[in-house]
Amino acid sequence: MMSAPVIGKRAADLRGFRITPTDTNYFACLLDPLADGVSFTLVVEIFEPGGKTPPNTHSAAEECFFVLSGTGTAFADGKSMPIGPGDCFVLRPGVEHVVENTGTTKLYCLTLMTPNEGFAELIRNGTPVTLPPEDIAVLTGRA
Repeated sequence: MMSAPVIGKRAADLRGFRITPTDTNYFACLLDPLADGVSFTLVVEIFEPGGKTPPNTHSAAEECFFVLSGTGTAFADGKSMPIGPGDCFVLRPGVEHVVENTGTTKLYCLTLMTPNEGFAELIRNGTPVTLPPEDIAVLTGRA
């Protein structure tokens, strides 16, 4: 089966997922192997105030974060780094890491994982989330 030469999506049509019902972060799926046939996963990761990822590592994948809005702290390899709009960082395979929203508003990160390493499957097997208007506003640059 040949994949489409161009894949286009609009923010208002994106689906959201929370990996587990109690997670304090969730994902707006942009592109992934399951829905789009690409080799990577690209999402906007949205953290509630005080929210964070559980400590995690990836055996082969690199994970890149670009902060769109909000503030937080990235923890990796025993070090911490404050993050805010325009900041970008990469987590190498095997490095345990946590990203935490330390601000008073939501933290939005454009997150790319390559190769996918089961990330899309983990997200899409989670709990569906309806993206509220404030998320759509950030995703469309209207916030």
